Amino acid sequence: MYVPAHFEETRIEVLAALMRTHPLATLVTTSGDGLAANHIPMEYDPLPAPYGTLRGHVARANPVWREPSGATLALAIFQGPDAYISPAWYPSKAEAGKAVPTWNYAVVHAHGPLSFFDDEQRLRALVGALTDRHEAGRPHPWQVTDAPEDYIEKMLKAIVGIEMPVARLVGKWKLSQNRSAPDRAGVISGLNAESETRTLAMANLVKETLQ
Repeated sequence: MYVPAHFEETRIEVLAALMRTHPLATLVTTSGDGLAANHIPMEYDPLPAPYGTLRGHVARANPVWREPSGATLALAIFQGPDAYISPAWYPSKAEAGKAVPTWNYAVVHAHGPLSFFDDEQRLRALVGALTDRHEAGRPHPWQVTDAPEDYIEKMLKAIVGIEMPVARLVGKWKLSQNRSAPDRAGVISGLNAESETRTLAMANLVKETLQ
């Protein structure tokens, strides 16, 4: 990924927060058939330091797990907030007219080797952790134990676990840092005026660049 210095984000805690908040990863792998992309919710574990470990699961019918363990190098892409940026929001555009549209976004690329497992105890722990995290805060959170045990055992046999020790993390926070403070203030105002969930999230990120 091309990352100009002014868009680079290297703080591990910031990268980890995005992966936890936007856990649906695009997992890109290579095989004898070429590139493959799978969309997998992944659990981020900060250990071992410094980059931690990603875990998820795929259907047993998915061929991605049939590659030899450790031999499959992967890229997990986590997409955070994104939004179209209109040049009409820049005060400088009114002065010189020299402005074009762009797109702001925050993204994390996690690189590492994949290994796979189908041990029932490990799979049950993984599914339980994913479920508990995403059910947290609901009025009546669903738990794995809410389903019949024989049904859960059948479902566990239909999946394969994925583990990826992260060897490298790359973060790109493209938040109008290459624009002046007044232009960034204009971007924040424009995004807030659109009042969509993603534009409000992007407005908050751009606001952080002014602090």
